[in-house]
Amino acid sequence: MARFLRPQFRTFIISQLRMSSDQLGELGKGAGKGGGGGGSIREAGGALGKRQAAEEELYFRRKEQEQLAALRVHHQEEIDHHKKEIERLQREIDRHKGKIRKLKHDD
Repeated sequence: MARFLRPQFRTFIISQLRMSSDQLGELGKGAGKGGGGGGSIREAGGALGKRQAAEEELYFRRKEQEQLAALRVHHQEEIDHHKKEIERLQREIDRHKGKIRKLKHDD
Protein backbone atom coordinates (compact mmCIF):
# COMPACT_ATOMS: atom_id res chain seq x y z
CA MET A 1 0.00 0.00 0.00
CA ALA A 2 2.76 2.43 0.92
CA ARG A 3 4.33 2.24 -2.53
CA PHE A 4 1.24 3.90 -4.07
CA LEU A 5 1.50 6.97 -1.82
CA ARG A 6 3.48 10.08 -2.61
CA PRO A 7 7.10 9.80 -1.46
CA GLN A 8 6.79 12.33 1.40
CA PHE A 9 3.68 10.61 2.79
CA ARG A 10 5.28 7.18 2.41
CA THR A 11 8.35 8.34 4.37
CA PHE A 12 6.16 9.82 7.10
CA ILE A 13 4.05 6.68 7.46
CA ILE A 14 7.04 4.37 7.54
CA SER A 15 8.81 6.50 10.16
CA GLN A 16 5.65 6.59 12.30
CA LEU A 17 5.34 2.82 12.14
CA ARG A 18 8.93 2.36 13.21
CA MET A 19 8.58 4.80 16.10
CA SER A 20 5.34 3.23 17.34
CA SER A 21 6.82 -0.26 17.27
CA ASP A 22 9.68 0.96 19.50
CA GLN A 23 7.18 2.13 22.12
CA LEU A 24 6.30 -1.36 23.29
CA GLY A 25 9.68 -2.73 24.21
CA GLU A 26 9.85 -6.51 24.44
CA LEU A 27 6.54 -8.10 25.38
CA GLY A 28 6.52 -9.43 28.93
CA LYS A 29 9.70 -7.58 29.91
CA GLY A 30 8.13 -5.09 32.31
CA ALA A 31 6.65 -1.69 31.51
CA GLY A 32 6.94 -0.45 27.96
CA LYS A 33 8.58 2.80 26.87
CA GLY A 34 5.23 4.47 26.31
CA GLY A 35 4.64 5.14 30.00
CA GLY A 36 1.82 2.61 30.46
CA GLY A 37 2.45 0.01 33.12
CA GLY A 38 0.28 -2.84 31.93
CA GLY A 39 -0.36 -4.11 35.46
CA SER A 40 1.76 -5.35 38.33
CA ILE A 41 2.44 -8.77 36.82
CA ARG A 42 3.75 -7.32 33.57
CA GLU A 43 5.73 -4.66 35.42
CA ALA A 44 7.50 -7.39 37.36
CA GLY A 45 8.51 -9.06 34.11
CA GLY A 46 9.69 -12.65 34.12
CA ALA A 47 7.76 -15.74 33.12
CA LEU A 48 4.39 -14.51 34.39
CA GLY A 49 4.74 -11.25 32.49
CA LYS A 50 5.64 -13.11 29.30
CA ARG A 51 2.73 -15.48 29.80
CA GLN A 52 0.28 -12.60 30.31
CA ALA A 53 1.64 -10.84 27.22
CA ALA A 54 1.26 -14.04 25.20
CA GLU A 55 -2.31 -14.52 26.44
CA GLU A 56 -3.17 -10.94 25.53
CA GLU A 57 -1.70 -11.37 22.06
CA LEU A 58 -3.67 -14.60 21.62
CA TYR A 59 -6.88 -12.92 22.81
CA PHE A 60 -6.53 -10.06 20.35
CA ARG A 61 -5.54 -12.41 17.53
CA ARG A 62 -8.69 -14.48 18.16
CA LYS A 63 -10.82 -11.33 18.35
CA GLU A 64 -9.40 -10.19 15.03
CA GLN A 65 -10.10 -13.60 13.46
CA GLU A 66 -13.70 -13.47 14.72
CA GLN A 67 -14.14 -10.00 13.26
CA LEU A 68 -12.67 -11.07 9.93
CA ALA A 69 -14.96 -14.11 9.82
CA ALA A 70 -18.00 -11.92 10.53
CA LEU A 71 -16.87 -9.50 7.84
CA ARG A 72 -16.50 -12.33 5.32
CA VAL A 73 -20.04 -13.54 6.13
CA HIS A 74 -21.37 -10.01 5.78
CA HIS A 75 -19.68 -9.53 2.41
CA GLN A 76 -20.97 -12.88 1.16
CA GLU A 77 -24.51 -11.89 2.20
CA GLU A 78 -24.08 -8.60 0.34
CA ILE A 79 -22.89 -10.46 -2.77
CA ASP A 80 -25.88 -12.83 -2.62
CA HIS A 81 -28.26 -9.91 -2.19
CA HIS A 82 -26.81 -8.08 -5.19
CA LYS A 83 -26.93 -11.23 -7.34
CA LYS A 84 -30.64 -11.63 -6.52
CA GLU A 85 -31.19 -7.97 -7.31
CA ILE A 86 -29.43 -8.40 -10.67
CA GLU A 87 -31.64 -11.40 -11.46
CA ARG A 88 -34.78 -9.43 -10.54
CA LEU A 89 -33.75 -6.50 -12.69
CA GLN A 90 -32.88 -8.82 -15.60
CA ARG A 91 -36.42 -10.27 -15.39
CA GLU A 92 -37.79 -6.72 -15.48
CA ILE A 93 -35.67 -5.94 -18.55
CA ASP A 94 -36.91 -9.11 -20.28
CA ARG A 95 -40.52 -8.21 -19.41
CA HIS A 96 -40.12 -4.72 -20.90
CA LYS A 97 -38.44 -6.13 -24.01
CA GLY A 98 -41.43 -8.46 -24.40
CA LYS A 99 -43.80 -5.51 -24.18
CA ILE A 100 -41.79 -3.67 -26.86
CA ARG A 101 -41.85 -6.73 -29.15
CA LYS A 102 -45.61 -7.02 -28.63
CA LEU A 103 -46.08 -3.34 -29.48
CA LYS A 104 -43.96 -3.73 -32.63
CA HIS A 105 -45.93 -6.84 -33.61
CA ASP A 106 -49.27 -5.03 -33.12
CA ASP A 107 -48.21 -2.21 -35.49
